Amino acid sequence: MTNIKLKVCGMCQPENIREIVQLQPDYMGLIFFKKSSRFVKAEIPEISSEVKKTGVFVNASIDFILKKLEKYQLQAIQLHGEESAEFCRGLRQKLKDKNIEIIKVFSVKEEFNFDVLEQYEGTADYFLFDTKGKNKGGNGITFNWEVLKNYPSTTPFFLSGGIGIEEAKEIKELVQWFQQNKKEQLLYAVDVNSRFEDAPGLKNIEKLQLFKDSLAKNNY
Repeated sequence: MTNIKLKVCGMCQPENIREIVQLQPDYMGLIFFKKSSRFVKAEIPEISSEVKKTGVFVNASIDFILKKLEKYQLQAIQLHGEESAEFCRGLRQKLKDKNIEIIKVFSVKEEFNFDVLEQYEGTADYFLFDTKGKNKGGNGITFNWEVLKNYPSTTPFFLSGGIGIEEAKEIKELVQWFQQNKKEQLLYAVDVNSRFEDAPGLKNIEKLQLFKDSLAKNNY
């Protein structure tokens, strides 16, 4: 099994954050979108720099993003709205002296026009594909992953959208497909959220541990 990264998103409760950090995910998502039930209201505890704190923003201003970046010492920024390529370039310019990753999100259902990615090439470090739904993330349903086999870009991407323990086998099969087609570097990370919650923003550590262990196993 390739070393696929794990991002746990929608973290907002200090004690739960401390628990999940013990699992050593690669990324931890903090949502700065007031309409989200996982909106960060409390102070965030100090955590290991090996877990990349990722600020999730939806159509926010660059000024707002930079303030949260400074306050929470973010290491990555996830743009989960309709941010234009021009906006991404402007943000990249503001961050030119900082080692901050930019993740641009795109919503998918049964099909996707990959042509829209071209204008974002070089401004985003990663793309993220989420399920198109009524909410900006956390919809709890997957999209048609077969679409990703037509991925034309060289920019690595995160797989997101309704992923639970039951999807571990399918994820490994998708990873295997990318390996067999010599594109293993493209499927970079898996992003999980609502399917591992006991309540909005409260993650179940046992379920996450099972999922992480399952992904690490070399069986298909």
